[in-house]
Amino acid sequence: MSDIGDWYKSIPLITRSWFTASVAFPLIGVLRLVDIRNLLLFPELVISRFHIWRLVTATFYFPTGFLYLVNLYFLYHYSSRLETGLFDGRPADYVFMLIFNWICVVIVGMMMNMRLLMIPLIMSVLYVWAQINKDVIVSFWFGTRFKAHYLPWVILVFNFIIGGSFVDELTGNLVGHLYYFLMFKYPMDLGGRSLLSTPEILYRYLPNRRGGMGGFGVPPARRPAAQEQAGGGGGGGGGRYNWGQGFRLGGE
Repeated sequence: MSDIGDWYKSIPLITRSWFTASVAFPLIGVLRLVDIRNLLLFPELVISRFHIWRLVTATFYFPTGFLYLVNLYFLYHYSSRLETGLFDGRPADYVFMLIFNWICVVIVGMMMNMRLLMIPLIMSVLYVWAQINKDVIVSFWFGTRFKAHYLPWVILVFNFIIGGSFVDELTGNLVGHLYYFLMFKYPMDLGGRSLLSTPEILYRYLPNRRGGMGGFGVPPARRPAAQEQAGGGGGGGGGRYNWGQGFRLGGE
């Protein structure tokens, strides 16, 4: 038990909180402490009866089973690496990314009458990690190896095979791409201003800190101004970016 406790304490704080909620709510469902239907997203009840809590419970609840365990592993694995890599020492920025992705997932879920939002949010985080570490070679099931850039789409196919649907994964990939585009790709490749910024109130409660855990990925570097001018007309003069070292899936 001490080994499990030590492992649990080693999980970064934000990921640990998310992971805990994603275990607690399914456990509540298994124990029948509440009616499971009260945990699901029913857009008509949110709008007509103001069941706002469903927007949260539908994000953390998922029926237990193999698909649940696989996605819980993805949550732990990739959220931990983003929190200790790209967002190392910047908890406010990571919380803002989660809030932004969650709002987008909720909007899509309301529009598409989705009942559960856990997988889309997890996939949105995995997608951001894959883009930041796009050239890292990862290993997947049965020893298959490919660049991390393809990982979200491989998982989409994998979850379709074992779960029979790809809507959740596709939603997560599109939301993750929206965040990555607005935060990094648009200002980096197109020279525009960043379209997303973390609200000051989050920095007030979650200030940046030095001396974080370190590791796994750094944000893409903006091209120097002179290089942007030289390559602004297109062609082969585009800049290269440091995408970070990342990690190998299945091995530390």
